[in-house]
Amino acid sequence: MSATEVVVVGGGIIGLSIAWRCAQRGLAVTVHDDGGDDGAWYAAAGMLAPAGETGFGQEALTELMVESAGRWPGFAAELGREAGIDVGYDRTGTLTVALTADDLAAAQRLWAYRRGLGLGVSPLGPSALRDLEPALSPRLRGGAHAPDDRQVDPRRVVAALRAVLGRAVVRRRVPDLPVGVPVVVAAGSGTAALTGLPVRPVKGLVLRLRGEPGLLRHVVSGWADGRHVYLVPRADGEVVVGATQEERLDSTVTAGQVLDLLRAATDLVPELGECELAETVVRHRPATPDNAPLLGTHTGGLIIAAGHHRNGVLLAPVTADLIAELVATGKADPLLDAFAPGRFA
Repeated sequence: MSATEVVVVGGGIIGLSIAWRCAQRGLAVTVHDDGGDDGAWYAAAGMLAPAGETGFGQEALTELMVESAGRWPGFAAELGREAGIDVGYDRTGTLTVALTADDLAAAQRLWAYRRGLGLGVSPLGPSALRDLEPALSPRLRGGAHAPDDRQVDPRRVVAALRAVLGRAVVRRRVPDLPVGVPVVVAAGSGTAALTGLPVRPVKGLVLRLRGEPGLLRHVVSGWADGRHVYLVPRADGEVVVGATQEERLDSTVTAGQVLDLLRAATDLVPELGECELAETVVRHRPATPDNAPLLGTHTGGLIIAAGHHRNGVLLAPVTADLIAELVATGKADPLLDAFAPGRFA
């Protein structure tokens, strides 16, 4: 049965993207959210990187990430035009790098797995890496190039979505889920309290450095003595450095966490040591037991779009399209099958 209206609970990048696509289908949309910046999107670096983010045993998730990455150019262009906001979509690829021989050996196993899934990952030697990014450390043992990986600025994306949705976003939380109308729960870690589904908060610290524009052009994702770090440059000279990952509920920024991230970052790109430490941000990623999202119909007819963990920004377009289709028509795309909310029952 076709819907004519929908309530979306949660105004992060996932909930807002779904609401936008539903509104484009002519549905009357209400988004319940406090309008703040406490969601995981606020700390996210915005990497659109199936080749850089795929881990072992994630074949179904990889398929979804690749599909969503392919939808990002149109999503970004359409949203930017409608909102009049440049969302920072950047087509420059990702360099994955390794500082030590042990780092390189571990990375090579992961690159081989990703190539086996059809992802574009091309190994490079130290000289070729520094030809692409001269600021990289001369101590690097090797790396790889993922030319099809992209990035976007999540804060600009959310600002654009809020602009196009306007008064559809109601600045308050929902104490109880509405009845008598289709409801999409896209409340991040708050989904657990609303639905009982296994979505847990995973603490992550992200740093923002500020230096001269042009220090880095590519996203750099790498290992330094076993510590993983990513560096995401913006056109204005900002470099996002992330991220820690802890099974904790607090939002404390500790000196040790900052030190670990900065040590790894400056081991890979020494000039980052001259940048201003402009911001430290802790947010909690919504994670599930298998670190893949919950997408589709749940008990009582609720529609769930939560648990995106590290990939909420990347998966926003495909999630929005699939969930909007499900709301509007009642038909579930086969891409949703592997991510059914009831799979942990």
